Amino acid sequence: MNENTTGTAGTNSAPEVLDTLVIGGGQAGLAIGHHLSRQGRRFLILDANPRIGDSWRLRWDSLRLFTPAKYNGLPGVPFPADPLSFPGKDTMADYLERYADGLKLPVLTGVRVERLWREGGRYVAAAKGERWEARNVVLATGAERTPKVPPFAAELKDSIVQLHSSAYKNPAQLQDGPVLVVGLGNSGAEIAKEVARTHATFVAANAPKEMPFKHGRTTARFILPLVRFAGLHILSLGTPVGRKIAPEFTAHGAPLIRTKRSDLAAAGVQFVPRVSGVEDGLPVLADGARADVANVIWCTGYQEDLDWVDPALAGAGGGPRQYRGEALDTPGLYFLGRNFQYAAASATVTGSVRDARYLAGRLPERHAVDSGRSAAFR
Repeated sequence: MNENTTGTAGTNSAPEVLDTLVIGGGQAGLAIGHHLSRQGRRFLILDANPRIGDSWRLRWDSLRLFTPAKYNGLPGVPFPADPLSFPGKDTMADYLERYADGLKLPVLTGVRVERLWREGGRYVAAAKGERWEARNVVLATGAERTPKVPPFAAELKDSIVQLHSSAYKNPAQLQDGPVLVVGLGNSGAEIAKEVARTHATFVAANAPKEMPFKHGRTTARFILPLVRFAGLHILSLGTPVGRKIAPEFTAHGAPLIRTKRSDLAAAGVQFVPRVSGVEDGLPVLADGARADVANVIWCTGYQEDLDWVDPALAGAGGGPRQYRGEALDTPGLYFLGRNFQYAAASATVTGSVRDARYLAGRLPERHAVDSGRSAAFR
């Protein structure tokens, strides 16, 4: 890897022990990378994608952020767009890439960590036959790396096109005939509205909660600042109301923000009961009816994936015990970007930036380092 630049896998030649290893090079990993750099720490960021920003770049073509540009910047570099505009996913991806390059953050791309464990008082990460050792580790993957699809999806007819929302790009991927969108979070709502322009579209889901205002520039100016404040400071584990709603928020996700049920109805989308199984190769709805569709888009979210982390670190059942991203049972282990890690906004860009700043202040004092070390790890 070149000095103070991003790079790709296969360039790990130094056996030196890092102060901090960050796993995940999205907005959360880059945000804490900014603070680690300012603290003069020897650190490295590993990201599974081929390019920085691919966590956004690889999503569906028409995706736009729900938050205005003024809230999408990382530390030290404001987002370069009209403050009240809602950037597209590629614009966000390119911003992250320029951010890492401009700050010369040490990022290795194309590295999906296969194992993480603790050995001799240090953390060890392994991937593709290489290993990295560090005194501290920050898991900035969000813990959700695996699309969630019900097991009975495998029983659908081979003739039905199936896509998870993570693989959906645009309606051209679909064949002629009706589309069943399963799940109605924000992704499901946005995708259903788009495919309804070209296909008869049905949504199978329980009725979601919705933000009680119309999304747009006026809201970005006057209402979203209040929503942002609530999501960072009021709906948090530091308040009674935040602790009360956290389990439901974690289980069901955020309410619909931009596209509401009324918008879908106006676009011709039809609502049906949730999918309960498969019969004769077709989805079966909760009322017993079979949905004779040609396409199914699973907007069913992601499941926590910590199988690559040693169980002694990952915890059992409910996952690792942590508070504000700091592991309670394992010194030197930290988390970033998890859903309701500390507040309702923790998984957003704004929340990740706030949590990264907090965690950077919680890291132990860095060890003395050799004056001749590689600048790429400062």
